[in-house]
Amino acid sequence: MNAIPSLVPRATPAAPVDWRRVLATVLRSRALDALEEGRLLPARKVLYQFTARGHDVTQALLGQQLTGARDAVAVYYRSRPLVLSLGLELDDALASTMMRAGSMSEGRDIGVVFNLPRRDGVCVLPACGGVGAQYTPAVGWAQALEYRARQLGDRAAAASIAVAHGGEASTATNGFWSALNIAATQQLPILFYVEDNGYGISVHSDVQTPGGNIAANLAAFRGLSVRDGDGSRPDLAAGLIAEAVADVRLRRAPVLLRLTVPRLSGHSGQDTQTYKTPDEIAHERERDPLKALHEFLVPARLSAAEWQQIEADANAEVEAALARVERRPEPDSGSATRFAFAERAADGAPLAQRQGGLVGEGIEPPPGVSEARPEGPRINMVTAIRRTLERELAVNPRVVVFGEDVGRKGGVHAATLGLQERFGPERVFDTSLSEEGIIGRAVGMAIAGLLPVPEIQFRKYADPAAEQLNDCGTLRWRTANRFAAPMVVRMPGGFFKCGDPWHSQSNEVQFVHAIGWRVAMPSNAEDAVGLLRSALRGNDPTIFFEHRAMLDGAWARRPYPGDDYVLPFGQARVLRTGSALTVVTWGAMVERCEQAAAAAGVDAELIDLRTLVPWDREAVLASVRKTRRCLIAHEDNGTAGFGAEIAAVLAKDAFLDLDAPVERITMPDVPSPHSPLLLDAVVPNSAHLGRAMRALVAF
Repeated sequence: MNAIPSLVPRATPAAPVDWRRVLATVLRSRALDALEEGRLLPARKVLYQFTARGHDVTQALLGQQLTGARDAVAVYYRSRPLVLSLGLELDDALASTMMRAGSMSEGRDIGVVFNLPRRDGVCVLPACGGVGAQYTPAVGWAQALEYRARQLGDRAAAASIAVAHGGEASTATNGFWSALNIAATQQLPILFYVEDNGYGISVHSDVQTPGGNIAANLAAFRGLSVRDGDGSRPDLAAGLIAEAVADVRLRRAPVLLRLTVPRLSGHSGQDTQTYKTPDEIAHERERDPLKALHEFLVPARLSAAEWQQIEADANAEVEAALARVERRPEPDSGSATRFAFAERAADGAPLAQRQGGLVGEGIEPPPGVSEARPEGPRINMVTAIRRTLERELAVNPRVVVFGEDVGRKGGVHAATLGLQERFGPERVFDTSLSEEGIIGRAVGMAIAGLLPVPEIQFRKYADPAAEQLNDCGTLRWRTANRFAAPMVVRMPGGFFKCGDPWHSQSNEVQFVHAIGWRVAMPSNAEDAVGLLRSALRGNDPTIFFEHRAMLDGAWARRPYPGDDYVLPFGQARVLRTGSALTVVTWGAMVERCEQAAAAAGVDAELIDLRTLVPWDREAVLASVRKTRRCLIAHEDNGTAGFGAEIAAVLAKDAFLDLDAPVERITMPDVPSPHSPLLLDAVVPNSAHLGRAMRALVAF
């Protein structure tokens, strides 16, 4: 199965090709391209244009094969013909590129990043502007299909597949290789469909992959069936596409199909292709699949008059769509800040996204109780986290926990110890060492209606997943609440006994600045339970930061607050009241600030923010207006740390209430050092904090 087969397709079950429909799709696509390039782009009614001429015939053929009730395709910026073949209306296509109200992003995103939310029928996952970002979410959807079939009894999922659609340049990206590893090792039902037009913008494909043929290079990739062919021959391409889709659907295993196609335009509407010779351009035009389609269809299957009529109809339909879209209003500028997070209507009901998460499936998680009901002895934070995960796994069959070493080992911090034994390897499982794959897979799972709980083993390890984290956070906003991908990303970090630049970083402000993510940083076991359960029953993606020093710290131990305890985000806790000084902090600094205030003999009011997105501005402002002084303490670096945001708010909203400058005690702008001696010199300790408190009170 790993050898690249000939272009003669085997007889396998497949949807029959409706060649009239293929032609109509291609001609509509070309009419859209001509309209945008010739009239709308020069008139600045379209700002970005990516034609798919040359790619369109094979995409129309692929669309006809996607017939599963839970099929999904992850697309890229040149996928419009495929999305048209799956039911994208011409009005919606033009409204998106023309940035009109009611479009797929309400003018928030470039118009070629399409999406089609469908819980019954082929779903088009929201495209991203980043090259290769579509692959790991597609793998997540494929894994969710298997999970839904086996764990939730979803018969439609058992017959459905995922498709990852990209160009040959995207095969050089981390996402592509991560997705291949996941799909092949897990044997997931996914088709990797690679269109090779020979160029990534101006760079030839042999710079993207050795020899310029990714299919040849993957011929020996275990667990992956590889096919290769000429996409400029519609009859042969139809057979290869039908065979590949049927193979994935029947074997429930990954297939990669590479088809060579000509790119009959520049990379975008602004690209003049000066990097190609006239002979190269002429050769590509000779390979136009539409010419070959005409030779294949006329006169054997269509008359010349029928072809001309279908073409005239396509042009007329596009012109009529343009007239309708021109009458649509521009997006409401007052709505630009909506849907960064989940919203509720005036009556409190959720404004549900059309697809993604439990709410997108029509499931309202139980609200829980806001009052802690302590039971049993004090437990450490890691036990509290494990017990909360265990409870939510038990009551919600859509929860899946995964990451590096979380299975049999139980996590490097023991937070998942014993969970795989109780709930099985489909619900608690280990992953390959790819944070891009961990988070990207979680995005696809969340869109498919599961509740993923991925673990990033240490905070610094999240860096390779930055693109997927950012794309996930903006998903609701850039689709105007059509899609969302709620998940809970558990992420240990911070100093513990010793440090180093790789395992001990904090840098929580990066996630505060990442649009669309809620961020929790509990300082103790009780808060960890309440915040984690709130996140697991919420409707937004959440970063749950677990400070390593607090996981087994004696100060952080608390009685378990009950199986239904939830702590709303954005509610700070006042640990001690005072009148001389307000101290604002979070995470591991809470314990140190409490010790410092006691040792320094300062009548400080100590506020534990508990969550940074959202953060409790009113609690901080009320305290500062009372004490008239403020010290902000955090472990993160000082420059542009979250303390700077709090100080800015105080400077604006409490300036006249202050009797002293707002002070910050933070790490200096260096990574966490390994030597305990050096670590103690840079991480704020009780002595540092106590001196700052006394100096501020004496100001």
